[in-house]
Amino acid sequence: MITIEEAEKRLSDARVYLHIDDKQQTLADLDSQIASPDFWNNTDQAQRISKQASDLRDVIDRYDKACSLLDDIKTAAELAEEDESFAHELDSDLKTLSQTLDAFELESWFTGRYDSADAIISINPGSGGLEAQDWTEMLYRMYTRYAELKGWKYKVLDLVPGEGIGLDHVSFQVEGKNAYGMLRSETGVHRLVRISPTDDKKRRHTTFAAVEVVPVLDDDDIEIEIDPNDVRVDVYRSSGPGGQSVNTTDSAVRLTHIPTGIVVTCQNEKSQLQNKEAAFRVLRGKLYELEEQKREAELAELKGAKMENSFGSQIRNYVLYPYRLIKDTRSNIESSNVDAALDGDIDQFVIGYHRWKASQ
Repeated sequence: MITIEEAEKRLSDARVYLHIDDKQQTLADLDSQIASPDFWNNTDQAQRISKQASDLRDVIDRYDKACSLLDDIKTAAELAEEDESFAHELDSDLKTLSQTLDAFELESWFTGRYDSADAIISINPGSGGLEAQDWTEMLYRMYTRYAELKGWKYKVLDLVPGEGIGLDHVSFQVEGKNAYGMLRSETGVHRLVRISPTDDKKRRHTTFAAVEVVPVLDDDDIEIEIDPNDVRVDVYRSSGPGGQSVNTTDSAVRLTHIPTGIVVTCQNEKSQLQNKEAAFRVLRGKLYELEEQKREAELAELKGAKMENSFGSQIRNYVLYPYRLIKDTRSNIESSNVDAALDGDIDQFVIGYHRWKASQ
Protein backbone atom coordinates (compact mmCIF):
# COMPACT_ATOMS: atom_id res chain seq x y z
CA MET A 1 0.00 0.00 0.00
CA ILE A 2 1.43 3.38 -0.97
CA THR A 3 1.57 6.25 1.50
CA ILE A 4 -0.20 9.58 1.02
CA GLU A 5 3.17 11.26 0.46
CA GLU A 6 4.08 8.71 -2.26
CA ALA A 7 0.71 9.16 -3.92
CA GLU A 8 1.08 12.93 -3.91
CA LYS A 9 4.56 12.68 -5.46
CA ARG A 10 3.42 10.20 -8.14
CA LEU A 11 0.40 12.37 -9.00
CA SER A 12 2.66 15.42 -9.34
CA ASP A 13 4.97 13.41 -11.63
CA ALA A 14 1.97 12.25 -13.66
CA ARG A 15 0.97 15.85 -14.39
CA VAL A 16 4.41 16.30 -16.00
CA TYR A 17 4.77 13.08 -18.00
CA LEU A 18 1.14 13.15 -19.13
CA HIS A 19 1.65 16.76 -20.29
CA ILE A 20 -1.63 17.81 -18.67
CA ASP A 21 -1.02 21.53 -19.18
CA ASP A 22 -0.28 21.05 -22.88
CA LYS A 23 -3.29 18.78 -23.26
CA GLN A 24 -5.57 21.37 -21.69
CA GLN A 25 -4.37 24.03 -24.14
CA THR A 26 -4.70 21.66 -27.13
CA LEU A 27 -8.20 20.66 -26.04
CA ALA A 28 -9.23 24.32 -25.80
CA ASP A 29 -7.97 24.88 -29.36
CA LEU A 30 -9.81 21.80 -30.65
CA ASP A 31 -13.05 22.78 -28.89
CA SER A 32 -12.78 26.16 -30.59
CA GLN A 33 -12.51 24.43 -33.99
CA ILE A 34 -15.44 22.11 -33.18
CA ALA A 35 -17.61 25.13 -32.31
CA SER A 36 -17.02 26.58 -35.79
CA PRO A 37 -20.19 26.62 -37.99
CA ASP A 38 -18.39 24.96 -40.92
CA PHE A 39 -16.64 22.31 -38.80
CA TRP A 40 -18.56 19.38 -40.31
CA ASN A 41 -18.03 20.44 -43.92
CA ASN A 42 -15.11 18.00 -44.03
CA THR A 43 -16.55 14.92 -42.33
CA ASP A 44 -13.36 12.83 -42.18
CA GLN A 45 -11.31 15.65 -40.69
CA ALA A 46 -14.12 16.52 -38.27
CA GLN A 47 -14.28 12.94 -37.02
CA ARG A 48 -10.52 12.84 -36.44
CA ILE A 49 -10.56 16.13 -34.52
CA SER A 50 -13.57 15.03 -32.47
CA LYS A 51 -11.84 11.77 -31.54
CA GLN A 52 -8.64 13.62 -30.63
CA ALA A 53 -10.63 16.01 -28.42
CA SER A 54 -12.47 13.10 -26.80
CA ASP A 55 -9.21 11.28 -26.02
CA LEU A 56 -7.66 14.42 -24.50
CA ARG A 57 -10.76 15.13 -22.44
CA ASP A 58 -10.70 11.56 -21.13
CA VAL A 59 -7.10 11.85 -19.87
CA ILE A 60 -7.69 15.28 -18.31
CA ASP A 61 -10.92 14.16 -16.60
CA ARG A 62 -9.24 11.07 -15.14
CA TYR A 63 -6.35 13.18 -13.87
CA ASP A 64 -8.76 15.69 -12.27
CA LYS A 65 -10.65 12.82 -10.58
CA ALA A 66 -7.35 11.48 -9.23
CA CYS A 67 -6.59 14.92 -7.76
CA SER A 68 -10.05 15.01 -6.13
CA LEU A 69 -9.52 11.52 -4.75
CA LEU A 70 -6.20 12.59 -3.22
CA ASP A 71 -7.98 15.48 -1.49
CA ASP A 72 -10.58 13.03 -0.12
CA ILE A 73 -7.77 10.76 1.11
CA LYS A 74 -6.11 13.61 3.00
CA THR A 75 -9.43 14.48 4.63
CA ALA A 76 -10.07 10.81 5.53
CA ALA A 77 -6.58 10.57 7.05
CA GLU A 78 -7.29 13.53 9.33
CA LEU A 79 -10.65 12.07 10.37
CA ALA A 80 -9.13 8.61 10.94
CA GLU A 81 -6.90 10.05 13.65
CA GLU A 82 -10.04 10.69 15.73
CA ASP A 83 -12.37 7.99 14.37
CA GLU A 84 -10.96 4.58 13.32
CA SER A 85 -14.03 3.87 11.18
CA PHE A 86 -12.51 6.11 8.49
CA ALA A 87 -9.42 3.89 8.26
CA HIS A 88 -11.13 1.36 5.96
CA GLU A 89 -12.28 4.12 3.60
CA LEU A 90 -8.75 5.53 3.62
CA ASP A 91 -7.21 2.19 2.62
CA SER A 92 -9.80 1.62 -0.10
CA ASP A 93 -9.27 5.08 -1.61
CA LEU A 94 -5.47 4.71 -1.50
CA LYS A 95 -5.76 1.39 -3.35
CA THR A 96 -7.99 2.98 -6.00
CA LEU A 97 -5.61 5.92 -6.43
CA SER A 98 -2.62 3.57 -6.69
CA GLN A 99 -4.36 1.65 -9.51
CA THR A 100 -5.13 4.92 -11.30
CA LEU A 101 -1.49 6.03 -11.01
CA ASP A 102 -0.37 2.64 -12.37
CA ALA A 103 -2.66 3.19 -15.36
CA PHE A 104 -1.19 6.68 -15.92
CA GLU A 105 2.32 5.20 -15.84
CA LEU A 106 1.31 2.56 -18.38
CA GLU A 107 -0.14 5.19 -20.73
CA SER A 108 3.05 7.24 -20.53
CA TRP A 109 4.96 4.42 -22.23
CA PHE A 110 2.87 4.68 -25.40
CA THR A 111 4.17 7.87 -26.95
CA GLY A 112 5.20 6.41 -30.31
CA ARG A 113 3.57 7.86 -33.40
CA TYR A 114 1.34 4.83 -33.98
CA ASP A 115 1.09 3.41 -30.46
CA SER A 116 -2.54 4.54 -30.24
CA ALA A 117 -3.40 2.86 -33.55
CA ASP A 118 -5.31 -0.37 -34.00
CA ALA A 119 -3.18 -3.47 -34.56
CA ILE A 120 -3.03 -6.29 -37.08
CA ILE A 121 -1.80 -9.60 -35.68
CA SER A 122 -0.57 -12.39 -37.96
CA ILE A 123 0.27 -15.85 -36.61
CA ASN A 124 2.11 -18.52 -38.61
CA PRO A 125 3.11 -22.02 -37.52
CA GLY A 126 6.79 -22.89 -37.33
CA SER A 127 8.32 -26.33 -37.54
CA GLY A 128 6.23 -29.15 -36.12
CA GLY A 129 3.54 -29.92 -38.68
CA LEU A 130 0.13 -30.60 -37.11
CA GLU A 131 1.46 -29.67 -33.66
CA ALA A 132 2.53 -26.21 -34.91
CA GLN A 133 -0.86 -25.68 -36.56
CA ASP A 134 -2.60 -26.53 -33.29
CA TRP A 135 -0.27 -24.13 -31.42
CA THR A 136 -1.17 -21.40 -33.92
CA GLU A 137 -4.86 -21.86 -33.16
CA MET A 138 -4.15 -21.82 -29.40
CA LEU A 139 -2.33 -18.48 -29.74
CA TYR A 140 -5.14 -17.10 -31.90
CA ARG A 141 -7.64 -17.99 -29.17
CA MET A 142 -5.36 -16.51 -26.48
CA TYR A 143 -5.13 -13.14 -28.24
CA THR A 144 -8.82 -12.91 -29.15
CA ARG A 145 -9.73 -13.74 -25.54
CA TYR A 146 -7.25 -11.07 -24.39
CA ALA A 147 -8.97 -8.56 -26.68
CA GLU A 148 -12.35 -9.50 -25.21
CA LEU A 149 -11.07 -9.13 -21.65
CA LYS A 150 -9.71 -5.65 -22.52
CA GLY A 151 -13.04 -4.64 -24.06
CA TRP A 152 -11.44 -4.39 -27.50
CA LYS A 153 -12.99 -5.48 -30.79
CA TYR A 154 -11.41 -7.76 -33.37
CA LYS A 155 -12.21 -8.98 -36.86
CA VAL A 156 -10.64 -11.73 -38.92
CA LEU A 157 -8.87 -10.65 -42.12
CA ASP A 158 -7.50 -13.99 -43.26
CA LEU A 159 -7.92 -17.45 -41.73
CA VAL A 160 -6.71 -20.66 -43.35
CA PRO A 161 -7.59 -23.91 -41.53
CA GLY A 162 -4.87 -26.51 -41.11
CA GLU A 163 -5.03 -30.00 -42.54
CA GLY A 164 -7.26 -31.72 -40.04
CA ILE A 165 -6.24 -29.66 -37.01
CA GLY A 166 -5.40 -26.07 -36.04
CA LEU A 167 -4.65 -23.18 -38.38
CA ASP A 168 -2.22 -22.86 -41.27
CA HIS A 169 -2.31 -19.07 -40.92
CA VAL A 170 -4.46 -16.37 -39.35
CA SER A 171 -4.44 -12.59 -39.56
CA PHE A 172 -6.87 -10.37 -37.63
CA GLN A 173 -7.34 -6.72 -36.72
CA VAL A 174 -7.66 -5.59 -33.09
CA GLU A 175 -9.39 -2.28 -32.39
CA GLY A 176 -8.94 -0.61 -29.00
CA LYS A 177 -7.11 2.04 -27.02
CA ASN A 178 -3.34 1.74 -27.55
CA ALA A 179 -3.91 -1.66 -29.19
CA TYR A 180 -0.73 -1.51 -31.26
CA GLY A 181 1.29 0.03 -28.46
CA MET A 182 0.27 -2.75 -26.09
CA LEU A 183 0.40 -5.69 -28.48
CA ARG A 184 3.75 -4.97 -30.11
CA SER A 185 5.15 -6.77 -27.07
CA GLU A 186 3.98 -10.01 -28.70
CA THR A 187 6.04 -9.85 -31.90
CA GLY A 188 8.42 -12.79 -32.02
CA VAL A 189 8.64 -16.56 -31.76
CA HIS A 190 6.51 -18.35 -29.15
CA ARG A 191 7.66 -21.80 -28.00
CA LEU A 192 5.36 -24.54 -26.68
CA VAL A 193 6.47 -27.67 -24.81
CA ARG A 194 3.86 -30.32 -24.01
CA ILE A 195 2.70 -33.90 -24.46
CA SER A 196 1.35 -33.83 -28.00
CA PRO A 197 -2.36 -34.68 -28.33
CA THR A 198 -1.59 -35.92 -31.86
CA ASP A 199 1.10 -38.39 -30.72
CA ASP A 200 -0.24 -41.88 -29.98
CA LYS A 201 2.87 -42.63 -27.89
CA LYS A 202 2.27 -39.53 -25.74
CA ARG A 203 5.75 -38.15 -26.20
CA ARG A 204 6.84 -34.63 -25.32
CA HIS A 205 6.98 -32.24 -28.27
CA THR A 206 8.45 -28.77 -28.75
CA THR A 207 6.90 -26.54 -31.37
CA PHE A 208 6.97 -22.91 -32.45
CA ALA A 209 4.75 -20.21 -33.94
CA ALA A 210 5.69 -16.72 -35.14
CA VAL A 211 3.58 -13.73 -34.14
CA GLU A 212 3.79 -10.46 -36.06
CA VAL A 213 2.08 -7.23 -34.95
CA VAL A 214 1.82 -4.16 -37.20
CA PRO A 215 -0.15 -0.90 -36.82
CA VAL A 216 -3.21 0.02 -38.86
CA LEU A 217 -2.17 3.21 -40.64
CA ASP A 218 -4.65 5.85 -41.79
CA ASP A 219 -4.23 7.04 -45.36
CA ASP A 220 -3.90 10.68 -44.22
CA ASP A 221 -0.89 10.21 -41.95
CA ILE A 222 1.05 7.52 -43.79
CA GLU A 223 4.55 8.32 -44.91
CA ILE A 224 4.83 4.87 -46.47
CA GLU A 225 4.24 5.27 -50.18
CA ILE A 226 3.56 2.17 -52.26
CA ASP A 227 4.27 2.23 -55.99
CA PRO A 228 1.47 0.26 -57.70
CA ASN A 229 4.07 -1.11 -60.12
CA ASP A 230 5.83 -2.75 -57.17
CA VAL A 231 2.78 -4.79 -56.17
CA ARG A 232 1.49 -7.91 -57.91
CA VAL A 233 -2.22 -8.48 -57.23
CA ASP A 234 -3.63 -12.01 -57.51
CA VAL A 235 -7.25 -12.96 -56.94
CA TYR A 236 -8.55 -16.41 -56.15
CA ARG A 237 -11.50 -18.20 -54.60
CA SER A 238 -11.72 -17.94 -50.83
CA SER A 239 -11.08 -21.16 -48.94
CA GLY A 240 -12.03 -19.95 -45.48
CA PRO A 241 -15.40 -19.44 -43.76
CA GLY A 242 -17.35 -16.39 -44.79
CA GLY A 243 -20.67 -14.94 -45.73
CA GLN A 244 -22.83 -15.68 -48.71
CA SER A 245 -20.87 -15.64 -52.01
CA VAL A 246 -17.45 -15.58 -50.30
CA ASN A 247 -16.67 -19.11 -51.48
CA THR A 248 -18.35 -18.83 -54.90
CA THR A 249 -16.46 -15.91 -56.44
CA ASP A 250 -12.82 -14.89 -56.82
CA SER A 251 -13.05 -12.52 -53.86
CA ALA A 252 -9.82 -13.39 -52.05
CA VAL A 253 -6.79 -11.19 -52.73
CA ARG A 254 -3.07 -11.85 -52.51
CA LEU A 255 -0.61 -8.94 -52.68
CA THR A 256 3.09 -9.50 -53.36
CA HIS A 257 5.38 -6.54 -52.73
CA ILE A 258 8.12 -7.30 -55.24
CA PRO A 259 10.99 -5.18 -53.76
CA THR A 260 10.70 -6.75 -50.28
CA GLY A 261 9.05 -10.09 -51.05
CA ILE A 262 6.31 -9.40 -48.50
CA VAL A 263 3.13 -11.38 -49.25
CA VAL A 264 -0.25 -10.42 -47.79
CA THR A 265 -3.54 -12.27 -48.22
CA CYS A 266 -7.07 -11.32 -47.24
CA GLN A 267 -10.17 -13.38 -47.90
CA ASN A 268 -12.72 -12.83 -45.14
CA GLU A 269 -14.45 -9.72 -46.51
CA LYS A 270 -17.45 -10.17 -48.79
CA SER A 271 -16.06 -8.51 -51.90
CA GLN A 272 -12.79 -8.45 -53.79
CA LEU A 273 -12.59 -4.67 -53.35
CA GLN A 274 -12.96 -4.91 -49.56
CA ASN A 275 -10.35 -7.65 -49.39
CA LYS A 276 -7.98 -5.61 -51.54
CA GLU A 277 -8.37 -2.53 -49.31
CA ALA A 278 -7.81 -4.61 -46.19
CA ALA A 279 -4.74 -6.28 -47.72
CA PHE A 280 -3.20 -2.91 -48.60
CA ARG A 281 -3.73 -1.76 -44.97
CA VAL A 282 -1.80 -4.81 -43.79
CA LEU A 283 0.93 -4.23 -46.40
CA ARG A 284 1.36 -0.60 -45.31
CA GLY A 285 1.70 -1.71 -41.72
CA LYS A 286 4.28 -4.37 -42.61
CA LEU A 287 6.34 -1.89 -44.64
CA TYR A 288 6.21 0.57 -41.73
CA GLU A 289 7.44 -2.13 -39.35
CA LEU A 290 10.21 -3.04 -41.79
CA GLU A 291 11.39 0.58 -41.85
CA GLU A 292 11.27 0.73 -38.03
CA GLN A 293 13.36 -2.45 -37.77
CA LYS A 294 15.95 -1.00 -40.16
CA ARG A 295 16.06 2.23 -38.12
CA GLU A 296 16.50 0.36 -34.83
CA ALA A 297 19.19 -1.86 -36.35
CA GLU A 298 21.10 1.22 -37.54
CA LEU A 299 20.87 2.82 -34.08
CA ALA A 300 22.01 -0.41 -32.45
CA GLU A 301 24.99 -0.62 -34.80
CA LEU A 302 25.98 2.92 -33.90
CA LYS A 303 25.73 2.01 -30.22
CA GLY A 304 27.68 -1.19 -30.75
CA ALA A 305 24.77 -3.29 -29.50
CA LYS A 306 23.57 -6.53 -30.97
CA MET A 307 19.93 -6.34 -32.01
CA GLU A 308 17.56 -9.25 -31.59
CA ASN A 309 15.73 -10.39 -34.67
CA SER A 310 12.14 -10.62 -33.44
CA PHE A 311 11.23 -13.47 -35.73
CA GLY A 312 14.50 -15.34 -35.17
CA SER A 313 14.44 -15.26 -31.39
CA GLN A 314 12.32 -16.91 -28.79
CA ILE A 315 10.46 -14.34 -26.70
CA ARG A 316 8.31 -16.58 -24.53
CA ASN A 317 8.22 -20.20 -23.42
CA TYR A 318 4.96 -22.00 -22.62
CA VAL A 319 5.78 -25.25 -20.81
CA LEU A 320 2.87 -27.61 -20.09
CA TYR A 321 5.02 -30.68 -19.33
CA PRO A 322 6.93 -31.92 -17.29
CA TYR A 323 5.99 -28.83 -15.24
CA ARG A 324 3.64 -25.92 -15.92
CA LEU A 325 5.20 -22.50 -16.43
CA ILE A 326 5.10 -19.57 -18.82
CA LYS A 327 8.19 -17.36 -18.86
CA ASP A 328 9.04 -14.30 -20.95
CA THR A 329 12.69 -14.46 -21.95
CA ARG A 330 13.03 -10.66 -22.10
CA SER A 331 11.36 -9.38 -18.92
CA ASN A 332 11.77 -12.68 -16.98
CA ILE A 333 8.11 -12.39 -15.95
CA GLU A 334 6.77 -15.89 -15.24
CA SER A 335 3.55 -17.55 -14.14
CA SER A 336 2.51 -21.09 -13.28
CA ASN A 337 -1.15 -20.28 -14.02
CA VAL A 338 -0.85 -21.56 -17.59
CA ASP A 339 -4.55 -22.16 -18.15
CA ALA A 340 -5.47 -18.56 -17.28
CA ALA A 341 -2.80 -17.17 -19.60
CA LEU A 342 -3.83 -19.35 -22.53
CA ASP A 343 -7.39 -18.15 -21.88
CA GLY A 344 -6.30 -14.54 -22.45
CA ASP A 345 -5.04 -13.43 -19.03
CA ILE A 346 -1.67 -12.16 -20.31
CA ASP A 347 -1.64 -8.58 -18.99
CA GLN A 348 1.25 -9.40 -16.66
CA PHE A 349 3.38 -10.41 -19.65
CA VAL A 350 2.32 -7.52 -21.88
CA ILE A 351 2.73 -4.87 -19.18
CA GLY A 352 5.82 -6.61 -17.82
CA TYR A 353 7.48 -6.35 -21.22
CA HIS A 354 6.74 -2.61 -21.50
CA ARG A 355 7.95 -1.96 -17.95
CA TRP A 356 11.16 -3.84 -18.79
CA LYS A 357 11.49 -1.97 -22.10
CA ALA A 358 11.03 1.40 -20.39
CA SER A 359 13.80 0.55 -17.92
CA GLN A 360 16.36 -0.22 -20.65
